[in-house]
Amino acid sequence: MELAKVTTKGQITIPKEIRELLNLKEGSKILFIQKGNDIIIRNAAMVALENIQNAFNGEAERLKLKNEEDVVNLIKEERKKKRKKG
Repeated sequence: MELAKVTTKGQITIPKEIRELLNLKEGSKILFIQKGNDIIIRNAAMVALENIQNAFNGEAERLKLKNEEDVVNLIKEERKKKRKKG
């Protein structure tokens, strides 16, 4: 458990151990998520990445992509289509 003091401006210093755990660097953005009476602090960039991963969940199966070669072939096909339209 870590402790931080609130300044007169409402600011706190996030303890080093917590910054390292959340992979926070200077300029990182954090999210405050309320769960009942508790507040969860998350690295905003990691939450965004998780959301992107969730959005793509199942797409490989839907597109019948089984390996890297399938992905490369799909990209080539899409580039050909784009060139024909252009």
